[in-house]
Amino acid sequence: MSDSTPIPTPSVTPPDILRCASMELQVTDLAASREFYVDVLGLVVTEEDENTVYLRSMEEFIHHNLILRQGDVAAVAAFSYRVRSPEDLDRAEAYYTALGCRVERDRSGFVKGVGDSVRVEDPLGFPYEFFHDVDHVDRLAWRYDLYTPGALVRLDHFNQVTPDVPKAEKYLEGLGFRVTEAIRDDEGTTYAAWMRRKPTVHDTAMTGGDGPRMHHIAFATHEKHNILAICDKLGALRRSDAIERGPGRHGVSNAFYLYLRDPDGHRVEIYTQDYYTGDPDNPVVVWDVHDNQRRDWWGNPVVPSWYTEASLVLDLDGNPVPLSERTDASELEETIGADGFSYTRRDETEESMPEWKKGEYKLGHQL
Repeated sequence: MSDSTPIPTPSVTPPDILRCASMELQVTDLAASREFYVDVLGLVVTEEDENTVYLRSMEEFIHHNLILRQGDVAAVAAFSYRVRSPEDLDRAEAYYTALGCRVERDRSGFVKGVGDSVRVEDPLGFPYEFFHDVDHVDRLAWRYDLYTPGALVRLDHFNQVTPDVPKAEKYLEGLGFRVTEAIRDDEGTTYAAWMRRKPTVHDTAMTGGDGPRMHHIAFATHEKHNILAICDKLGALRRSDAIERGPGRHGVSNAFYLYLRDPDGHRVEIYTQDYYTGDPDNPVVVWDVHDNQRRDWWGNPVVPSWYTEASLVLDLDGNPVPLSERTDASELEETIGADGFSYTRRDETEESMPEWKKGEYKLGHQL
């Protein structure tokens, strides 16, 4: 069961986090994963060996945004953030030590392309990594000869599943993250919070469910037509079964999206056209959990797997972290009404619905 004890904010200064920078994924078939991320999605290979592939997006200048590493279990080994200065690694080490977390530091770097690094098992059970020094590589923003119609240009965000979202929200606020959007109900229960360091909607989101798990990693394109091109390519390759959800428009973040599943089931979002959030008085957008446009602006249903399935995470020894169950109100209890399986606007009852909607309402309440 989840521990609802609040996470104290240490008196020491937290590290100054710049942005989400990379993720290390453990995969069970490296060749199949490489083919998906490189040949299908078009990420660029920085370097590779028989057990590891280091990938980056077209506009990136640091060594990698994604590491694929061969392993026995499909899972996430690190959510990696770049910090502003080398001194922020000292701050990260002190901050998590004060929290009582397991902390490891490798001044030569845990992975290729990255120098002095701190890895922690954070209070929520997630493997976080912080680094500053990196190897620079060619930024391919001007290499239009290499662009594909669905070019992935940036790593945009992570999404994490945790049993206690309010607890997670306060923990990240202690690290200097700011909430941009949230899903709440009339009682004030927070079901999900979008939190940022860079001036976009989020660097990570905390969503409710059994955890710790990784819901998805998201890469950005320039325009929504790039996402449509990815769909066309998947169809042409007879790979459309990789599409889990979308394309569509989110209410939360206002972004155009597509959700894919890689050969191991790791979820990848392709994402574009959210908005600037960098002003200090940027208003927080709060969505009612009953609003069926929050997840999809067009009101399309969300497939059940999107709520129930997510990737395991690993501890610092490489073992899967056991899951804790969510014991308080769960967004899963609201999905039937909130995402189009039925119609639950508060000002509308079954009796007042148009005839064509009543069937959906009845079906939704039978699920």
